[in-house]
Amino acid sequence: MHLVRNTLRYVSKKYWSTITREMREIYTAPSLPAAEALFAEFADRWREQYPAMINSWETSWNEFIPFLEFPPELRRIVYTTNAIESLNARFRRAVRHRGHFPNEQAALKVLYLVATERKHNRENLTGQINGWKTILNTLTIHYGNRLNGTY
Repeated sequence: MHLVRNTLRYVSKKYWSTITREMREIYTAPSLPAAEALFAEFADRWREQYPAMINSWETSWNEFIPFLEFPPELRRIVYTTNAIESLNARFRRAVRHRGHFPNEQAALKVLYLVATERKHNRENLTGQINGWKTILNTLTIHYGNRLNGTY
């Protein structure tokens, strides 16, 4: 997501829809070779007009390609960081309002309560993710030895 946002920083709004459509094809490509081929076409098309945009992709390519190793079900979660950023903001707010903690255990309790709090102003009160069962199956197949507990 940050790569896409950074890319649009260099581009006239006139071309945003075209470029975002072409970038979506790259980051939803089924494999690394397919993504590389799509990026080569993308770079050829836009390099002359927006060389800084293409340079940012080329500079970030090695950090981007591990994303393509994830199955499509997991890419959707990894692509958007909204849920993670929202939770981090809630953690920061909870810690900031309390100032200091007598010990580490007290801080962990507050963070646990924040993480499990039901958000009444949200459509999804429990914070569950749509399609979680499919995602959980994919995570278990790829990282089964790291997962434990109930979901």
